[in-house]
Amino acid sequence: MQDRIARLAATLAEEGVDAFLASDPITMGYLHDFHEDGHERFLTLAVSASGECELICPALTANQAERVGIRNIRPWRDGENPLALFQYLADRWSLKAGILAVDDDMSARMLLQMQEALPAALFKPGQSLVGRLMRQKSDEEIALLKEAGRIADETFLAVHPQIRSGMSEVQVQEMLESEMRRRGGQPEFCIVAAGPGSAEPHHMNDETLLKEGDVLILDFGCRRSNYISDITRTVAVGHVTDKAREVYQVVLTAHKAGRAAVRPGVAPEAVDAAARKVIEDAGYGKHFVHRTGHGVGMRVHEEPYIVAGNAEPLQVGECFSVEPGIYLPGEFGIRIENLVACGADGEISLNAEPPDDLIVVG
Repeated sequence: MQDRIARLAATLAEEGVDAFLASDPITMGYLHDFHEDGHERFLTLAVSASGECELICPALTANQAERVGIRNIRPWRDGENPLALFQYLADRWSLKAGILAVDDDMSARMLLQMQEALPAALFKPGQSLVGRLMRQKSDEEIALLKEAGRIADETFLAVHPQIRSGMSEVQVQEMLESEMRRRGGQPEFCIVAAGPGSAEPHHMNDETLLKEGDVLILDFGCRRSNYISDITRTVAVGHVTDKAREVYQVVLTAHKAGRAAVRPGVAPEAVDAAARKVIEDAGYGKHFVHRTGHGVGMRVHEEPYIVAGNAEPLQVGECFSVEPGIYLPGEFGIRIENLVACGADGEISLNAEPPDDLIVVG
């Protein structure tokens, strides 16, 4: 963890930023294994460009901070003013007229309090600074992502033979979440989208019943040792139509084309274009309505984003989804998603390979 603090400090110095202020549990967890949420209470992990690190936190979380090795802790009790501690820190670090970067998930209330305490300071978005570190995974981090991916793979294999016509989307969700827990994963999200609902990429599960001929999208993932899995598989209930089978093959070909384009030095937009071209050539271009992928790690969505306009070259160790889809409103949708790592010679899948054909369940 000290290496991450040092690398962030070097980035701050390089960018002319005096300090980085984190309040999000994932950002603080990445930097110092401190995954606490302050909720309505003032809490920030501060890192200076010189490499100093201090935590201002509610007294009720001070023990947790000590346990993970944070040495400089400034606790405050309910009824006390935490901004006095923040001003004290600003005095010692000479931040009163400094440039302070904050993470993307800092609450507006907390940011406004800090701006009021330091009216001469410049506060600016800082997630991209720590994002540079988070996007390039170590071998250990990739191993943790693979472990989370294994849980997702095994969950799909265990659940899909149990799916039957007449079940509700929520019932299938509960089955998926139960299997992830049974294997040691903490469910993070779960989309179960049946029939016309499968044409909604971010469908909200409800009591809709699965029926014969439905296409069913299963998009789910879990957290394991603070790292995330994210997988999408599409199946058919009872029987599969010729059109659904055809669309599945187009999406599968696009998925493979996107993955084949992955290698160091390639722009994420080129990976997006490779997958998108397959779908456009098949006549379904207007029905592929989202980016091809997103980075993944401690967050479900992080850099790099596999999208048109992102020309920053991929690097070894970056991990992201490849998840093209075709969505036909009022009919059905099909999406196929694996997580991959960018290796020296191309992509390394963090999931088992998707089925070669549309699996029929129930």
